[in-house]
Amino acid sequence: MKVRVEQDRCVSAGNCVAHAPLVFDQDEDDGSVILLDATPSDDLADAVREAAAACPAVAIHVDD
Repeated sequence: MKVRVEQDRCVSAGNCVAHAPLVFDQDEDDGSVILLDATPSDDLADAVREAAAACPAVAIHVDD
């Protein structure tokens, strides 16, 4: 699995962090997404997919 984010699309909703806090974080200044792990382990796959689906800006992309 490979994860990528489009920083410029992020609306700082925080859904990604709520679903997969080991993979995503938020910038303290503007709340934008920070990708902590671009190649998360298989045990985080479901959480990452849920985070991508919950992103209101469609800023998270997952490639299997």
